[in-house]
Amino acid sequence: MKRIVLLICCSFFFSVVQAQELFIKLLTAAPMDLSASQYERKDLAGQACGLVKVQLATPGAQFEGNVIGKADYKTGEYWVYMSEGSYMLSVKHPSFIPLSVNFRDYGITGIEGKVTYKLTLLMPQTAAPSQTQKLTINYTPANALVLVDSKPYQGNGHLDLTLPVGSHEYQIVAIGYGTVEGSVKLNADTPRTITEHLVATQVPESSQLEKPSPVPNVQATTQPSFASATSQTATDNALETITVNGVLFNMVRVDGGTFQMGATSEQGSDADSDEKPAHQVTLSSYYIGETEVTQELWEAVMGSNPSKFKGTKHPVEQVSWNDCQDFIRKLNAKTGRQFRLPTEAEWEYAARGGRKSQGYKYSGSNTIDDVAWYTKTTNGEGTRDVKTKQANELGLYDMSGNVREWCEDWYGAYSSSSQSDPKGPSSGSYRVLRGGSWGLNAWLCRVSVRFNFTPGSSGDGLGLRLAL
Repeated sequence: MKRIVLLICCSFFFSVVQAQELFIKLLTAAPMDLSASQYERKDLAGQACGLVKVQLATPGAQFEGNVIGKADYKTGEYWVYMSEGSYMLSVKHPSFIPLSVNFRDYGITGIEGKVTYKLTLLMPQTAAPSQTQKLTINYTPANALVLVDSKPYQGNGHLDLTLPVGSHEYQIVAIGYGTVEGSVKLNADTPRTITEHLVATQVPESSQLEKPSPVPNVQATTQPSFASATSQTATDNALETITVNGVLFNMVRVDGGTFQMGATSEQGSDADSDEKPAHQVTLSSYYIGETEVTQELWEAVMGSNPSKFKGTKHPVEQVSWNDCQDFIRKLNAKTGRQFRLPTEAEWEYAARGGRKSQGYKYSGSNTIDDVAWYTKTTNGEGTRDVKTKQANELGLYDMSGNVREWCEDWYGAYSSSSQSDPKGPSSGSYRVLRGGSWGLNAWLCRVSVRFNFTPGSSGDGLGLRLAL
């Protein structure tokens, strides 16, 4: 039996013999929909209920939770009334394994009376097999990055790819060289070979990304006298271990480079609209946390632990973006360093494996169970210790699960233009979060998925990872 899961706009194979999977496209409040007040229903205490419109084009579903009265099935949707403050809804149907929907995972702390909410469920579609053909790409310089249909490949001057029959766009980029772009059409009968030679240009200052400057080896004696922290850098500058009030954590060096950010082909053709268009981003080198900030580190800095799912090695949660800024200010005061939240681009580049990327759908693998604590591997029962799943290509853990992670950026639409060290919009109403969480399905754990909440929002699936 397949599990019923939360998912944004995705299609997968399914069997008519087995229970099918449902996918969530949307879960949000609909303040302009006045149905909850126009068709008011009260609970046993006489309080006005909230209305959840569950858009599911199949009859026979039942709903459990703080549901008041019988759900009304209208054309293509159910009207489910819930008492104020409720945040869990169970969906049951003869064709599906029961699903518990936690509204708090979507930034809704509790149902409000006389407010309408929209929960859109999609049925999967059967994917038809497609013909494929071999494409060989020869190129110089050998260390160039090759992008085919926005998906990055790193060869050594030679790539053999198997792609669907039809037209494909390619791009070959290398620092210090002019970019080559082109298209190739594959037919079912004959393999294709293309050869491209990039032309060297005047090397810009940004080419220093090829040989990042060493990070100073800051010893404990260099820290301010008021700081109860030490810092030690590995000899290859790839890993820096920092201690705060007896709690150790590691920062991993991410060498700068160029990558395609957003809905690249392995993320799925029906990736959400805010993941598009995929676009080229060049980043300078930086450090990022080996894991999410743990509860023991948060408590060492803040003196308290707000988390719901307690555990010293569990990631901290129930923290807002504003809370994270307070934490970072105090951490910097204790260490004399310049910690911050990663930008959205830095987060995605690190999650994809940086220069070592293998083009995975999730951070470190195409098999999500190997790398992520998500609804299937946690049984929807909360966070787990960090570093208990497989790391990605850079040695980073849990970037596709456990808790979603706040980024520095305001949330905004993507541009198709190339960018260098982007920091997002200059203002906005929502901050970006990245990564999956213990209560989300596989589709929401992909490396290009984006979330956005107000800076004051918190929940048991929201945490952070440091950058330096």
